[in-house]
Amino acid sequence: MQVEHHDLHHEFPEFSDAIHALKIEHHHFARLFDEYHHVTKNVERLEEENIPVDDFTIEELKKKRIKLKDDLYHMLVAFKAGQKVSA
Repeated sequence: MQVEHHDLHHEFPEFSDAIHALKIEHHHFARLFDEYHHVTKNVERLEEENIPVDDFTIEELKKKRIKLKDDLYHMLVAFKAGQKVSA
């Protein structure tokens, strides 16, 4: 099965420098970044390997990934605009 990859650099290439800077400078961003990639890796593994899993489980993982991605995006936009990045 062909799976689309959702790593943060692929999702937001225009924020590549901001992603790098925030991972170094902002502990909360780095933690969310790691969690996002952990969840993404799990979802992609389940899809790629066709691992049997109930719909509820995969949907909950995808919802968690979307929430993390949204939080990370807002932090990236604030950082790029020169605003304080909230924790």
